[in-house]
Amino acid sequence: MRDTGEYLFTSESVSEGHPDKVADRISDTVLDAYLSADPYSRVACETLVTTNRVVLAGETRGPGSVTPELLMHLTRMAIHDIGYEQDGFHWQNADIACHLHAQSAHIAQGVDATGNKDEGAGDQGIMFGYACRETPDLMPAPLYYAHLILRRVAEMRRAGDVGVAGLLPDAKSQVTLRYVDGKPVGATSIVVSTQHVEGLEQADIKRLLRPIVESSLPKGWMCPDSEFYVNPTGTFIIGGPDGDCGLTGRKIIVDTYGGAAPHGGGAFSGKDPTKVDRSAAYAARYVAKNVVASGIADKCTIQVSYAIGVSKPLSVYFDLHGTGKDVDEAKLAKVMDGLVNLSPRGIREHLHLNRPIYAVTSAYGHFGRTPDAEKGTFTWERTDIADEIRRAFNR
Repeated sequence: MRDTGEYLFTSESVSEGHPDKVADRISDTVLDAYLSADPYSRVACETLVTTNRVVLAGETRGPGSVTPELLMHLTRMAIHDIGYEQDGFHWQNADIACHLHAQSAHIAQGVDATGNKDEGAGDQGIMFGYACRETPDLMPAPLYYAHLILRRVAEMRRAGDVGVAGLLPDAKSQVTLRYVDGKPVGATSIVVSTQHVEGLEQADIKRLLRPIVESSLPKGWMCPDSEFYVNPTGTFIIGGPDGDCGLTGRKIIVDTYGGAAPHGGGAFSGKDPTKVDRSAAYAARYVAKNVVASGIADKCTIQVSYAIGVSKPLSVYFDLHGTGKDVDEAKLAKVMDGLVNLSPRGIREHLHLNRPIYAVTSAYGHFGRTPDAEKGTFTWERTDIADEIRRAFNR
């Protein structure tokens, strides 16, 4: 996004009950099952969900204790946790097919560490990380607030709060903010679409949602009522996988930065940390966030690239968007090289990624979340090297 002038920028989010997010949740549940049994399992799981049907497909390498029957049971538990007990998609009644098979030996030979060869990247690709000062979590504001609105609604729904009585798991949000000289100053329009029980009117849903949306935004940021759109089609009863097919990895912009920063194109969910699509994107966010947290810049984008089977990154690129405070980006790259090992093994070990920590990442964004030291989740959101970066630049 620009740092001068006045403009509008929009990002969207989707709830845990959106069909694509149901698929992501199931794929990450499969991954967690394997990592619980063996932290060095290999998993690339894709999920399709549609009317009362779930299909698991992909490649795995792990212990025999992770059986298709176990994975189908865990799939049902994930659907139940999201809250689907509808005629068209029910955790008890859905037909689940498991078509996972062994990982290709040709992929394994490039990734495995053997002899003097270090562990290689699971695929070629480019990954981006980003951070900025627009929110406390150093995330772009439109996406941050789009996530927050849906997360609060979901928390209330799960708690049985009468404030959202009649609302169901499938929902979407969209937040448009006005920027002045690179800083967000308020919302110009907000869209929330949510599945609901029969008999609940559009005006009723708008009345339920307005206080939640307004309290999620900074004071004075709420858009005019004429620009607050709730269920614009009027009725949203048939939803979730019954209303629309869902697939793993179709919400990669929602998962990352809401379009405010580049994305390398690779999805995250269902992939173990040897897949740099996921682990290197986490590492790039970690680096960018620590750069901004250190105070040497107000905005940071990093790109990292890899080749399949090769351990070292092929390139590391920094862009401080003109916000670096007398910081040379070439020097920053050298400083980071001494602080964070961006090889697949280095990333896994530094961020402790060989653990069953992924199901919780599948909705409301992989970034801008609060690290939980006890559970080991969102380690890439720590700012534990910010002080070292600051010292490297004599700040």
